Amino acid sequence: MSQFSDLVGVFEESGVAAAIRENDTLFPFIESVHVIAICLVVGTIFALDLRLLGLASVGRPVSRLASAILPVTWGAFAVAAASGFLLFISNATKYLANGYFDAKIILICAAGLNMIIFHAISAKDLPQWETQAVPPLRARLAGLLSILLWITVVACGRWIGFTMQVL
Repeated sequence: MSQFSDLVGVFEESGVAAAIRENDTLFPFIESVHVIAICLVVGTIFALDLRLLGLASVGRPVSRLASAILPVTWGAFAVAAASGFLLFISNATKYLANGYFDAKIILICAAGLNMIIFHAISAKDLPQWETQAVPPLRARLAGLLSILLWITVVACGRWIGFTMQVL
């Protein structure tokens, strides 16, 4: 565990982290980019999840909708991850001590696992059901779980800002 602490310290003591921490506009700018990217990630994921629930875009095959919006999702996720990393290194030790930060990271991993399981199991027979207005139960459950996970990710992200103990 001390190697991890040492690595965190290296990032937190870097010139980039100091600049973000000490500049009056850099942290808010990066945070704004992070929030916009998260909005794109969650918005595009919700569009697909609502289709899986049979509540939106029911006239479009799931694969067509996914191929149209997932490139935006992945691009926005890359921006969110990069900006989130920059925010993290600015006060890494304090972020790691914040339970909402820990929960957010765990929930993002859970959302990723939900996606992997969906693609590995539920989407195996996608061509058989993707044009149905209401997909099979396993696809609907994956969509519902995804929505719940991402809502909780966003809530934890907001709570981080209200519970951080920054000196």
